[in-house]
Amino acid sequence: MSGVLSGFAVVWTVIAVGYLVGRTGVLGDDARYVLNRLTFFVASPALLFTTLADSNPASVLGPFLGVAALSSLATAIAFVLVTRWWLRRDLTESTIGAMSASTVNSANLGLPIALYVLGDMAHAAPVILWQLALYSPVCLAILDASTSRHRTTVFSMMVQTLKNPMIVGSLAGLVCALFEIRLPQPLADPIELIAGASIPAMLIAFGISLVGSKPLEASGGRRADTLVATGMKLVFQPVVAWALAVWVFRLDSHAVFVSVIMAALPTAQNIFVTASRYERGIVLAKDTVLLTTIVAVPAMMLVPLLLT
Repeated sequence: MSGVLSGFAVVWTVIAVGYLVGRTGVLGDDARYVLNRLTFFVASPALLFTTLADSNPASVLGPFLGVAALSSLATAIAFVLVTRWWLRRDLTESTIGAMSASTVNSANLGLPIALYVLGDMAHAAPVILWQLALYSPVCLAILDASTSRHRTTVFSMMVQTLKNPMIVGSLAGLVCALFEIRLPQPLADPIELIAGASIPAMLIAFGISLVGSKPLEASGGRRADTLVATGMKLVFQPVVAWALAVWVFRLDSHAVFVSVIMAALPTAQNIFVTASRYERGIVLAKDTVLLTTIVAVPAMMLVPLLLT
């Protein structure tokens, strides 16, 4: 328990630094944008590569991947079933809502939590692979089809997925692990140095994003959608992950804890970007991201108490 609390303390301390940076404006107005792009395009791919290259591939492609996939799918389906007849949203907005309820912030918060709370960065990899390689491309294809803005094919989905730098870093790391490839030290050292910038930059950017956050201030008639999505993200998905880990995959107590923590992560911030692109569900996505972001880490601190 003390190790878990210590891990959360480290995470929250750096987030608090990021919040102060945002409040004081010492890095300028574009600080969050620059830090997010630095982590997404440069530091996080390097971090995923180094982490997975030294990992056991069976742990990445094993039951944790199954729990992540099935719990997110169950949550998305539950959101659609709950809101379909009650709130009567169209397919595009229902898809945005389902993504808000079931897509976790596996990179910006998942990687630091995996390292400092769970003790192994590789625990975030199955969720990242599932969401970036399979789940998000399928959801985007549904959005494309429902808005008729783009003609989406399986080939174009695969090409777009392979352009994602975090997928490239993850796959390259897995290949090295599977075939026991070791990079020469002059090449490995700069990659590890770049990877070291990832987590501090993520958490500082995350703290900056909390400045001025006021969820539900302008609901736009989507308060019910937001509350349902938030409840499913913070409660329903972790409970489903727990049930899958215990009864389906029969994992040990630590693996169950890992599965629940990763499922309890807040809604991924890129859902708001997706909603803005399709101009539907923007308020729903924004408020769900903000609410789950504010509540998720304190809520995750209760998980060890509930599992013991």
